[in-house]
Amino acid sequence: MAGADDCHKEIPKERPTLWGSAAVRASSLAWAFAVFALVAGWLDVKPLIQYLLYAAAIASGAFYFAREALSELVKERSVGIELLMTIAIIAAAALGQWREAALVACLYSITEALEGFTIQRTRHAIRALMDLVPPKARVLRGSTELEVDVKDVSVGERIVVRPGESIPVDGIVRDGASAIDESPITGESMPVERAVGAPVFAGTLNGNGALVIETTKRFEDNTVSKIIDLVESAQRQKGKSQLFVERFGQIYSPVVLLSAIGVALIPWIVGLDAMLWLRRAVSFLVAASPCALAVSTPVTLVAAIGSAARRGVLIKGGSVVEALGRVRAVALDKTGTLTFGRPEVTAVHATNGDEQAVLRLAAAVEHFSEHPLASAITQAARKRGLSIPPATDFRAITAAGVRGQVEGKWVAVLKPSAAQAEGLVLEESEATWHLTAQEQGQTVLAVLLDRELFGLISVADTIRPESAELVRSLKAAGVQQVLMLTGDNQGTARAIAARVGIEEFYAGLLPQDKVAQIQALRAKYGNVAMVGDGINDAPALAAATVGIAMGTRGSDAALAAADVALMADDLSKLRYAFELGRRSQRIIVQNITLSAIIVVGLVIGTFAADLSMFSAVLSHEGSEVLIILNGLRAALR
Repeated sequence: MAGADDCHKEIPKERPTLWGSAAVRASSLAWAFAVFALVAGWLDVKPLIQYLLYAAAIASGAFYFAREALSELVKERSVGIELLMTIAIIAAAALGQWREAALVACLYSITEALEGFTIQRTRHAIRALMDLVPPKARVLRGSTELEVDVKDVSVGERIVVRPGESIPVDGIVRDGASAIDESPITGESMPVERAVGAPVFAGTLNGNGALVIETTKRFEDNTVSKIIDLVESAQRQKGKSQLFVERFGQIYSPVVLLSAIGVALIPWIVGLDAMLWLRRAVSFLVAASPCALAVSTPVTLVAAIGSAARRGVLIKGGSVVEALGRVRAVALDKTGTLTFGRPEVTAVHATNGDEQAVLRLAAAVEHFSEHPLASAITQAARKRGLSIPPATDFRAITAAGVRGQVEGKWVAVLKPSAAQAEGLVLEESEATWHLTAQEQGQTVLAVLLDRELFGLISVADTIRPESAELVRSLKAAGVQQVLMLTGDNQGTARAIAARVGIEEFYAGLLPQDKVAQIQALRAKYGNVAMVGDGINDAPALAAATVGIAMGTRGSDAALAAADVALMADDLSKLRYAFELGRRSQRIIVQNITLSAIIVVGLVIGTFAADLSMFSAVLSHEGSEVLIILNGLRAALR
C-alpha cells in the first residue's frame, strides 16, 4: 500500500502539516466536487453537469493512487490494492454508478492521505530533536569570542555555553561545571552534573553554570544527528509480519482481480443477470481489497520506534520490535548491567580499630594507580573527608597490588593471596572477616604496614537498585528464563545472582564462552535477548536474537554493536523496551486479525446480502482508520 510505505521513502526535514500534503489537498478537492454533484442532483440540475462534477471528483480523488497503480503495473509488473480500487471506480462509472464511483474515490483518497500524513508525522516526531540544537555557537579563537554558524565549528575548538542555553555540539567540558538536562538524548528526567573532563552532547540543555567545551565531533556527526539517522533508517526497515503481509498481498491482489473477472463473466456466459453480477463483481473488488491488512503492521512499527527513541531507547528496525515481543529468554551481563560497573568500598576492618587510618594509608599508595579498585579506595577516602598524605617510591606489582612509602613507612595494598605469598598469615578474626566478604561477592584487599597486617578493605561493584525489580518484571511478563553471564568469579556471581533473584548463572566466561551460552539458549528457547555493554559483549550481542547495549550515549561503537541501544544507564529503559515489543506484537496480531475478519465479512455480505459498492468501501475504509488508530497505541506508554 503506497500510503503505508512506498510513498514516504523520502522524509522532508520540515514538520509536515495536514494542508501541506498534496494528497490531502487533492482529496479535499475531490470531496468538494462530490458535494457539489450531490447538491446539483437535489436541485435537479442537468444530468450532464452532475456527471461532469462526479468525473472531476473521481479525477481529483483517484489521481495519486491511480498513478501509483499504473507505476506498479508498468515498472514492477505487480497488481496492488491501488489497481483494484482504480478498476472498481472505472467499472462503476462505466455501469452508470457515477455517484458510487466518486464516493469510492473520495473515501479511499482521504484514507490514503490521512494514513500517509500520520506516518510522516510519526516519523518526524524524532526530528524535533534537531530543533534543540542552536544554529549558532560562541567559539573562542585566540582571545576573541566569535558567534559562528554551528556547521562551521571544527573538532578541537573551544566553545562557550552560558546558563540556560542549549549545547550546540558534542564535546568535553574543559572549564566550569553545571547540571545538564539530557532528557532529549537519554530520556532521563533528572539533570546530571557535568564538570571538567565530562562528555556533553548536542541538543542537551545547560543548567545554571557557564561551560567551556572542547568539541569532539562536527555538527553533522553529533549524537543527535546519529540518533535521527538511525531512527529514520529503522522506521523504513520492515518487520517479519510486514514482509509476510506484503508477500501475501503480491499473491492475493491478482487472485482478487481474476476472481472479480470470473464473477463478472461466468454468470453472463451461463445466462444469469449480467448487470447484477457486474455490480457484484465491482463490489467484490472493493470488499476483498486488503487495504486494512496492508497498513496493519507498518503504522504500529513506525509509531513504536519513534516513541522509543524519544524515551532514549534506539531500536534498529521493525524486525527488532517484533523480536522483542517474542523473546523467551534474557541473558544479562553483570558488570555495567545488573551493577553500576563502578567498584565501591563496602567495609574496612582495622587490626587496631582505626578504620580511618587504614583507608588513609591505602589511598595514599592507590592514588597513583589507574586500577578501578584503586579509584574506589581513593574516592572512599575523599568522601570521608580524609587528608591523603603523599607517597614516594610507588610501585605497581603485576596482578598483586601496589606499594610505596608513606610518612616514612612502607605501605602495601595487596590481594590476600599475594600477601600470603610474602608470609602473611591471617588471624582467626581477619580470616573470618575475609571469608564472609568473599561469600557476599566482595573483593578483599589487605593493607600492610611495614610487612605487618594493618587492615582489610572490601570492595564491590554496587548492584543497581532496580535490578531485582527488572528480573521480577521479566518473569511476570512471560520470559521463561532469566540468567546472568559474567566473566567474574564464581563467588561474586553467586552473590549478585542471589540478591537480584536470578537462579541460573554462569561465571568465569570468556567472550567466546558467552557466545556458546547464547547459542545454547537459542537452540532451547528460540528467541533470546542479550544485554551487555555493547563493546566487550559485542560477540554475544551479535549471537543473540536481540542484542541490547546499556548506556550508549555518545558511543558509536555501542550503537553499531547492538540491535537496541539504551542511551542511559537505566534498567527501567530495558523494561520499557520489552514492554513495548510485547505491546506492539499484540497490536499487530489484533490488526491483522481484525482486517482479515472485515475482509471475509464484506466478501460474504457482497454475495449473501447484495452489499452495495458504497457500503463496502465505507465499511472498508472505516476499518482502515480504526486499525491506524489502534496501531498508534504502540506509542502510548
